[in-house]
Amino acid sequence: MKRAKFTLAAAAAAAAIAVSAPVSKAQAQDFYKGKTITIIVGYTPGGGFDANARLLARYLGRHIPGNPDVVVTNMPGASSLTSVLYLDTTAPKDGTFIDIFNFGAIGDSKMGVTPLKIDFRNYNWVGSISQDITACYMWHTLGIKTIADAKAHGLLHFGLTGVGTSNDVNQKILKNIFGLNIQQVTGYPGSAEEKLAMERGEIDGDCGAWSSVSADWIANNDIVPIIKTSPVTPSDMPPNVPYAIDIAPTPHDVQIIRLLVSSGNVGRPFIASRAVPADRMKILRDGFDATVKDPDFLADAAKQRLPIAPKNAAEALKTVDDIYATPDDVVAAARKIAGE
Repeated sequence: MKRAKFTLAAAAAAAAIAVSAPVSKAQAQDFYKGKTITIIVGYTPGGGFDANARLLARYLGRHIPGNPDVVVTNMPGASSLTSVLYLDTTAPKDGTFIDIFNFGAIGDSKMGVTPLKIDFRNYNWVGSISQDITACYMWHTLGIKTIADAKAHGLLHFGLTGVGTSNDVNQKILKNIFGLNIQQVTGYPGSAEEKLAMERGEIDGDCGAWSSVSADWIANNDIVPIIKTSPVTPSDMPPNVPYAIDIAPTPHDVQIIRLLVSSGNVGRPFIASRAVPADRMKILRDGFDATVKDPDFLADAAKQRLPIAPKNAAEALKTVDDIYATPDDVVAAARKIAGE
């Protein structure tokens, strides 16, 4: 019965994307003209999710008929899940509220390692700006250059923004698959606060989106990346940083890592409540797809070192469906690692 429920949910989600009622430009303007679209960010200002939301907000309105204002509001809590839950509770469900959240929550929802039961197939997907290129790195004063160096060093303190986040998952990969002695330091509401902690010497390293790493850190060689969880190498990352899949100890570890980092393929995701009418979702999706091709948007992203490799709503949802289709034995093994 549970499997049937999930199948029906996935089919309904696909149908909602594929079949949308046609909306005339006049109808769209009647609704969005004079209104404000709010993008909710599940973290404090200054981090990567916030930067992507504000980038989208600057250009989305010009691609929505009626040219509504677009604003950003921050709603940190529960590793960004507070903002997700807000969509189906207090937020208006008329197409004026969308949310960007931590993609790591998708894999966690499949593994059942968080107390909040959320099925991300049950939301209206708007699209994703880019896949996430995540790296784990050490502060330069430690002299650590490689995974082997880090393992030999002994106890290492890594910052944590919340259980189930991408930095949490990647730290647990380092600890439980590659054998590093990592102690997670909690209490940081976002990556901006973690950056300050590293500069003050409170923590030794971190894992997170490479685009969120300070440009000054990279230019001054303040950090040393020791592993990445994407096969892609950004132009400003050292070329010899190993890909986790390539150096995994065993083939089974490869499968586990694939599941744990697969949510990164969704990247910087934007969703709306399932209750938003289909015609409004068509407007939002069309506007998003046009925005991520806007030359001004792309130039602005390049200035901020924000990678752009967009997925439309159907492509993003396909990635989510693939995560939920992971075999049970791999899920169980990954759950053990992610839940420790």
